[in-house]
Amino acid sequence: MEELDNKDKILKGTEDLFMKYGVRSISMDDIARHLSVSKKTLYQHFDDKEELVTLVSKSHLERNAKEIESIQSTAENSIEELARISVCIKKNMEGLNPAMLFDLQKFHPKAWGVWLDFKNKFIRESVVRNLKQGIEDGYIRPEIDLELMAIMRIELIQLSFNPDVFPRERFNPVEVHGQIFDHFVFGLVTEKGRKLYLKCKELNQQPTTVL
Repeated sequence: MEELDNKDKILKGTEDLFMKYGVRSISMDDIARHLSVSKKTLYQHFDDKEELVTLVSKSHLERNAKEIESIQSTAENSIEELARISVCIKKNMEGLNPAMLFDLQKFHPKAWGVWLDFKNKFIRESVVRNLKQGIEDGYIRPEIDLELMAIMRIELIQLSFNPDVFPRERFNPVEVHGQIFDHFVFGLVTEKGRKLYLKCKELNQQPTTVL
């Protein structure tokens, strides 16, 4: 049990570093110093940095999945689910250095594959299910292409992190995500859905409702 606890602590501490500084700039020496352990201890649990990066990615995404599933199971309708997940994404973005995702994409293909698998399976299926339910409830326009909209939603999230498109000195990633998300939703909803979304958005902006 102690060994498992130590490994989990390493994963969490390493994730905190990656989220703040990106992946490429953090060495195994940096991780050891941050956690106040020896490099030998790190290598007792992980073969190399590549394995550590991959397992950190898996751990991070597993928590994301549980958070999304919790929202899905407690939201009263598809529009509330969309609004609450958007708040969740904004909260996660506040502590994320965009360099982390680009470091994974360029230098850690195995870990990046974990993110792509999560994005293209779990997230896409979640969005399709949500939109389908919204159509059945009369909140989403029935003529939309579910798969196309799911892909668009996923790519728009990633776009908001792209510093080449939205330079950090000019744009706040959280605000970019909010603007893009509103644009996405208003293009999907019926009048009934629009009214409900505005109501959910107002409620989720209150401090007591932030996830």
